[in-house]
Amino acid sequence: MTARLLSRWARLLPRCPRRAARLQGSPVRPVEPPWPRAQVRPAARALCDRSGLARHEESGTAFKRTHLDDLLGRATSPEEVLQLWTENGGSANQAAACLIQLSRLAVEKGGVGRQELLQDPRCADLLDTVGSQVSTVWNGTLVSVLRSLSALGAQADSATLRSLQTEVLWRVRRLSYRQLAFLLEWAVVGRSRGQPLQGGGLPLTNELLKQLDLRWAELSDPRTVGVLMGQAAHLSPALMEKLEDKALELAERFSGEDIRRVALALAAQGRRAVPLLRALSYHLHQRPTKELHTPLLLDIAFAYGKLNFHQTQVFQRIAAELLPRLPDLSPTDVTRCAKSFAFLKWLHLPLFEGFTEHYIAHAQRYGTLQLSNLLMSLAKLNFQPSKGDEFFKKVHLALDNSWRGLELFLQVDLVWSLCVLQQAKPEYIAALAQPAYHAKLSGRSTSTFTSLCQISAEGALGGSGLSLPPPVSLATPPAAPPTQLQTQLHTALMSLTDGRAGALHTSVSTVYGWTLDGELVLDSENKPLSLETLTAPHLPGDGGSDHLPEGARRMAFVAWEFPHFCSRSKDLQGRYAMQKRHLQLAGFLLVEVPYYEWLELKSDWQRVAYLKDKIGKAVAEEMAK
Repeated sequence: MTARLLSRWARLLPRCPRRAARLQGSPVRPVEPPWPRAQVRPAARALCDRSGLARHEESGTAFKRTHLDDLLGRATSPEEVLQLWTENGGSANQAAACLIQLSRLAVEKGGVGRQELLQDPRCADLLDTVGSQVSTVWNGTLVSVLRSLSALGAQADSATLRSLQTEVLWRVRRLSYRQLAFLLEWAVVGRSRGQPLQGGGLPLTNELLKQLDLRWAELSDPRTVGVLMGQAAHLSPALMEKLEDKALELAERFSGEDIRRVALALAAQGRRAVPLLRALSYHLHQRPTKELHTPLLLDIAFAYGKLNFHQTQVFQRIAAELLPRLPDLSPTDVTRCAKSFAFLKWLHLPLFEGFTEHYIAHAQRYGTLQLSNLLMSLAKLNFQPSKGDEFFKKVHLALDNSWRGLELFLQVDLVWSLCVLQQAKPEYIAALAQPAYHAKLSGRSTSTFTSLCQISAEGALGGSGLSLPPPVSLATPPAAPPTQLQTQLHTALMSLTDGRAGALHTSVSTVYGWTLDGELVLDSENKPLSLETLTAPHLPGDGGSDHLPEGARRMAFVAWEFPHFCSRSKDLQGRYAMQKRHLQLAGFLLVEVPYYEWLELKSDWQRVAYLKDKIGKAVAEEMAK
């Protein structure tokens, strides 16, 4: 501001004597300014300033590339970089550029010999040059050399690294927003790897966070948005909301990698930003095939699965891109993709057929854990492969001697999945029905107890001939509060029985691990009977002592909610398909009440009439058998 003011006054000072001479009638003589014009111009600021050379530094127009810079760009090995420095020498900025190239080449070589590089006298000379003249290093180079030294394995308390951190702390207000973001990423990654910042590292991190929070309006780079959102755990909630707004604003400029980075950042923090996810989905769908490489597709499926975000067009695009690449996928890729789509409850038949064929062709490459994850994914979606005999033959061959090596809760999940797929061997079920095994699982979640009950039910009802007691050593899970559909169903059943005492039971917990929304016993004339004195083998106490009258039928009412079905389908998920099968095997006439039919009924009398019609159809089907 002062320099500009002086510059304006300097242009006026030569005119003042001329104007005074005219007023006095004296001849006008040229008057020299009191100081040269070059001195009144605002001087170019230091390299670390955002307004002067630093701005040109980012565009690459302030300084011409030297011969050493050209040679460094063509170097192919760390030894060649060190030799170039020895032969040519240069400034501290060029020494920093040598260290950056040295680190890049060392990482490309697999990181072998990094400590040897740091101990090389030529590398030590590079470090000394940078450390002694750090004030002349450009801003961008300063940020990059910090990251490069960490990649080389430099000690956090080394003199050069402390000098660089101190210099960054002095310049932090003059760095670009992009540079601040990459510095924060470097600081956070260093801590996560057990490399705490020494010599003012914590003040540096705090200052970076402060500047990022204050200067968020400067953000205009899509890649920087992804980098910052990846560090959401260290950012304030207000800044994260602004970053999501910025990402939504810049989504049109995102590349495929930018979309991947932002989606993974949202998934890592569990931030289900629906408008942003919709924008990312739209622009991802527009990306050409060459940008959609396999890791990107798998990461997008994982992120959407973790956030439970459904976008059918994106899923279809992912499946279409992955189908021709299936032979090249690893077992880890196959199981990861299958798990992601299972979480999303989205079944793509050709893709899952491809997964099972991939296992048939490469069974020897699958570990027990990978096979377990694949089976759990198939069970969740109730998918039966077309080559089921060949597939399950190889599955049992792989599991025979290895499944007991899994963790206890994984053994339960694996056998439960095989029960859903109707492929559980009697020895699998018998092994989990032992009281000693139940004792090991004491204190586990109630879902484990429920799974064990259902496994026992498969052994007792599934035709294997096993007579297994329920796992009584574990606590009974508490009943979940009824949903709106269940509440309306209970009310309609009460109207159907005219409120007769003992004729209706609701929310019935069975020994099979399933809960009935309603239970009735109808006589031969379809009139409800009292349940109080009748035997009930599906209850823990077996109910009363009276047997069912001749011609009586035990009815079970089950409400199928929206989450019980696969995505955009009327097919039940594996868990509920097994529930339906078990209840039918237990002797119930099942009355299914799906949500999409129930929602069309607007009054109580319509619901009662609907239930009467469903009961009549169930009885007619049973009589037809």
